[in-house]
Amino acid sequence: MNFSSDTSAPAHPRVIEALASANTGMEASYGGDTVTAALRGKLAAIFETEDFDYWLTASGTASNALALSCFCSSIGAVLCHEEAHIARDERGAPEFFSGGGKLQLLTGFGARIDRDALETALRQINPAFVHETPAEALSLTNLTECGTAYRAAEVALYAGLAKEKGLAVHLDGARLGNVLAKGKATAADMTWRAGVDVLTFGLTKTGAIGCEIILLFGDARKKFGELKARAKRAGHMPPKMRFLAAQAHAMLEGGLWLELAGQANARAQALADVFTQAGFDLAYPVDGNEVFPRLTDEAAGRLTAAGGVFYPWPGGAYRFVCSWSTAEAEIAAVAGALKA
Repeated sequence: MNFSSDTSAPAHPRVIEALASANTGMEASYGGDTVTAALRGKLAAIFETEDFDYWLTASGTASNALALSCFCSSIGAVLCHEEAHIARDERGAPEFFSGGGKLQLLTGFGARIDRDALETALRQINPAFVHETPAEALSLTNLTECGTAYRAAEVALYAGLAKEKGLAVHLDGARLGNVLAKGKATAADMTWRAGVDVLTFGLTKTGAIGCEIILLFGDARKKFGELKARAKRAGHMPPKMRFLAAQAHAMLEGGLWLELAGQANARAQALADVFTQAGFDLAYPVDGNEVFPRLTDEAAGRLTAAGGVFYPWPGGAYRFVCSWSTAEAEIAAVAGALKA
């Protein structure tokens, strides 16, 4: 019963097979290989556009920090939720990569930025006031750290408000597959059509070993040269990038990434049903593969004693994360432990 994180799950077998297939012959280094180049076609089909550039990294932190550093200067700020991954879990990487850019933290239920908080922050931007750190980018997370989702229309609304003030828009899509697996929007609808300039597209949590893709859309492609230079300087220009690209090929081929995200979502919903049927409230709606029940100490102890692995969460809840490999037996074991 390991619900610690979807990054704790094994890689999907097709990913391992793809790595073996890519492990033949000589290929150009640092992203100049044919495997990485061939990825463009798959990404173009998924995002329904040719107007993009892309770069691969092995971690979400590297992708977020590199992406934001291209749009936030050392004397600027990024607007984000106070519980965003870039604020809570990346050890100052965005600030470090940007050379001192600041994160301006906003409030909102379920790690979703409240519209009033965003409009207030945007209204207060005054670059002429030397004592202020003016915002230069907005960062949204989908799924959020509390497992909640922004709808495509909400992303478009927030992006529009930000762009009226001249801000770039970044989307942290470490669990984007879990949002899109719901079938309520396409990848294009959730990103460039909604006004997103730069996306960090995560496949690691969905079933890869370590594969994240930074995508620059439209006018943001002007930053591609800078992105590559920053990646090189930061040590994130993989010499054998074909092995990152091979993972992406496997995950994107035939929509495997959405299939696996859907499996994780289904397990999460089943787990949520177990908790609610046992009389426990959920702190947040289940929009993807994370569940946040408000457990009693006694119930949490019973689950831990039965071998459950999960984490306490701020506000009195506990975090349970399902992955593509979460088994029905694990859900049943939780139900059994709660009834014991």
